[in-house]
Amino acid sequence: MIRTARVTDVPVIHAMIRELAEYEKALHEAVATEEQLRDALFGANPALFGLIAEDDTTGEPVGFALWFLNFSTWRGTHGIYLEDLYVRPEARGGGHGKALLLELARIAVERGYSRVEWSVLDWNEPSINFYKSLGAVPMHGWSVFRLTDEALTAVGTR
Repeated sequence: MIRTARVTDVPVIHAMIRELAEYEKALHEAVATEEQLRDALFGANPALFGLIAEDDTTGEPVGFALWFLNFSTWRGTHGIYLEDLYVRPEARGGGHGKALLLELARIAVERGYSRVEWSVLDWNEPSINFYKSLGAVPMHGWSVFRLTDEALTAVGTR
């Protein structure tokens, strides 16, 4: 079952974000707090949206998707940027990841958005193969760039 995240889900979403960061070998980079997450999802001006995958038997959260809107100047429409998709290891293979992506696609189609995009680590072959099985295609010729920490401060204070 897939449902919209609730404020009471923030602690479990936060825990799963840390599990994802550990899986991606970057736990030291996962410094967001529950308070920041709560504000981003449920504050006065939510900038982040969440879906929860629940275990079919227990109803316990076993996965999540966090996303926000982007905009295509070429298409003139919003799109969904999937920031994180995660299913706990013990629940993998149960269709939760696919159900989360199908719900995101449903939301995009229903709202007239032109695309759903996300990034995946190039070594994460199981995820890459899963995404390709759904018809997703890699964006060859594009590289992700990021300004953060000292570099962001240096550029932002010029």
